[in-house]
Amino acid sequence: MEQNELLKKVRKIEIKTKGLSQNIFAGEYHSAFKGRGMTFSEVREYQYGDDVRDIDWNVTARYNKPYVKVYEEERELTVMLVVDLSGSNNFGAVGMPKREMMTEIAATLAFSAIQNNDKVGLLFFTDKIEKFIPPQKGRKHILLLIRELLSFEPQSNGTDINSALEYLTRALKKRCTTFLVSDFIDTGDYYKAMSIANHKHDLIAVQVYDKREAQLPDVGLINVFDAERGTNRWVNSSSARVRQAYSRWWYERQQAMQDTIVRSNVDLASVATDEDYVKSLLALFKQRG
Repeated sequence: MEQNELLKKVRKIEIKTKGLSQNIFAGEYHSAFKGRGMTFSEVREYQYGDDVRDIDWNVTARYNKPYVKVYEEERELTVMLVVDLSGSNNFGAVGMPKREMMTEIAATLAFSAIQNNDKVGLLFFTDKIEKFIPPQKGRKHILLLIRELLSFEPQSNGTDINSALEYLTRALKKRCTTFLVSDFIDTGDYYKAMSIANHKHDLIAVQVYDKREAQLPDVGLINVFDAERGTNRWVNSSSARVRQAYSRWWYERQQAMQDTIVRSNVDLASVATDEDYVKSLLALFKQRG
């Protein structure tokens, strides 16, 4: 992608996603993702109903009347965007391509985070760790992340969610809010890694899928390309049995994915590429708020 074209795309994404984060998500994001705890703010005179455990005895002794400590939420968070760049995410038949939607979702979450003065980092993965950008604050850093989301070319095509979550758990020592953005087309077992990652951090799964992946169209003999394995296969889509088998495979894989995420106690938002991801993210935020 040429530099001028890339800059135009970055600017377009910034205008759209920054507007969403400011006008729609600001309050919902703040209430959905809590700070790390409570920090001391000030002291004030004791009022009826205050918890006696909050009395500051040193100040009380100095002024000969009771004073209590006042605490406020420590708002600053670290947000990690863990984004799947496997070959299957280049697919796009209904609506926008999956990777394009993943980029918009990640950018919207990033701008929502910096509205609340949070740090944001980025981890790209396929069946290997492709790139890790440590969390930082500020618009300049967010624009760097968006450029990477738009232009980064992975070295591999496969998917290994397990390895990505294990890397996240090792790389970040402090608790962070993590958005795992993927189509979750992964034949591996990532339940243990997901459970451990969610125990250490606050993990949220965002699935992006194309409805054409869930159901084969009846268009005769078609050449199906597996982007992750790099293989081609001819399929007779006119066969009702073939279409039913494919739909059953999709349903069973989707159920297995949802079961893994539920058992890991992770919140999930699933978004089709022809749907409005704003509604799905707002529903997720309100569910957590």
